[in-house]
Amino acid sequence: MLTRHAFNSPSSTTSRNALRVLCNALLLKSETRQMFVNLGYEAKVCNKLKSDNRDDEFLISRILFLTTYGTNTNLVDLIDKHHLADAINKNLERHAKRRTAAGSVPITDLMENMALSETLKLLFNVTHYCKDRISSFTPAIPPVITMLCKGVFQTAKPLDLPISALVNALLNLEIGSKDVRSSLYPHDEPNVLADRLIDLLTRSSKTYSNDELETTVTPLIGAIRAIHEYAPTDVKESIRTKLLPKEADRTQVLGRSGSLPSWLLRNSTNPITPQLRETISNLFFDLSDKDASTFVENVGYGFASGFLFSRGLPVPQNASEANARGTPNRPVNPITGQFLDMERQPEGPEMTEEEREREAERLFVLFERLNANGVISAEHPMRTAVQEGRFEELPDDYESD
Repeated sequence: MLTRHAFNSPSSTTSRNALRVLCNALLLKSETRQMFVNLGYEAKVCNKLKSDNRDDEFLISRILFLTTYGTNTNLVDLIDKHHLADAINKNLERHAKRRTAAGSVPITDLMENMALSETLKLLFNVTHYCKDRISSFTPAIPPVITMLCKGVFQTAKPLDLPISALVNALLNLEIGSKDVRSSLYPHDEPNVLADRLIDLLTRSSKTYSNDELETTVTPLIGAIRAIHEYAPTDVKESIRTKLLPKEADRTQVLGRSGSLPSWLLRNSTNPITPQLRETISNLFFDLSDKDASTFVENVGYGFASGFLFSRGLPVPQNASEANARGTPNRPVNPITGQFLDMERQPEGPEMTEEEREREAERLFVLFERLNANGVISAEHPMRTAVQEGRFEELPDDYESD
């Protein structure tokens, strides 16, 4: 009865009221989603989504979005037979035109913003669960980019809806397609999208707490990574200039300044945000041309070691060279990434020869215990030196210069 009123009533008011009740039922009672799918209203649902009406767009998008969870809805049929992708693409195109026409004045119509958010959420889920038809949604990329770069939104935080939904939409779409390259990197402003995303990241780094980063900021960094992957050389260089540590960051141990690159480095080891730290490490590796040596030069072996180990990549030779990312006249610490001439020197007196001997003996004993307990299976360097003939027994009356 409810579904008949929603899709068969000649009255738009009756239809929308029934759709609202249906939305609430699908949201609150998950078992009703499969019941709705079983009624076979696919054609009428997709046809109603084509309506140039924000209330209909919001309600139908919400219904379709909810049926992507816990049902056997056939998304391929919705796209191939009932033209779901065409309807979504057209609605996003309409939103982009209205946002562009509004200029610098934000659209304050609540239903306009809600309909956009719901359409973008539907787009994300359909492209996530139906990867075989992602190419059908490539026409959605230009309007999404237009709204991201030119749209004006009144939001309390940088990644509130619908901005977060616009960013998320880029994650599943084929942004490497040649058909949309001119939208991603326009000839007159090739950096416009990358700059917009980095600006959102800069503001987000100062806004969100640790508990919010995982779900909120991770998709944004993933989108930046994707934009960098397909970018022309000059855009890649611009992104790297903004996100990789600069000389000012190297006046102290990397990750301790207040810059955006330092924020990224700190969160690349954040213990409570596993997806975020993984995405950041992958971003830095991409910014380093996926080369382990360049990666260590850019972020220091301290930040790079865990990533390299987890992927079975060998430790590059420059991990122990002090001129990595520095110059012959100003080398850096390969572990911390800090300029050597900016490192704090120990204030206490140097160890005496007797203290060094005691420390060497202590380390020797420690290595033997670890080997005996099976904690490590490494040869002590002193023993190795003796076996290789590199250890010289000094006389008792030896005095160092």
